[in-house]
Amino acid sequence: MSTAPNALAEAGKGGLSPSHPSPNACFSCRLVSGGGLIGAAAYVFAMSQKSTWASTARGTIGKMAQLTFATGLAAWGIFVIVGNDEKTKKDRGLKTV
Repeated sequence: MSTAPNALAEAGKGGLSPSHPSPNACFSCRLVSGGGLIGAAAYVFAMSQKSTWASTARGTIGKMAQLTFATGLAAWGIFVIVGNDEKTKKDRGLKTV
């Protein structure tokens, strides 16, 4: 019982404890979220190819918008997987070169 108030006091300090690194440092977390973004990009790209009104001018603009959005999602997914090493090292308290 004597450790419970200490645990509550530690939890109230805010921030992550040293035993729990930031979510950016978790490679499996980055892999799952980045893979989801790349999967979403593949879905948007596939649906843009199935467009039934692609011969009209509106269809061409809509298809280009979908392709641009899919490219942005894919780039975001790759960035999440690769990660920003300087920010991750700063979050972990490591020295950047």
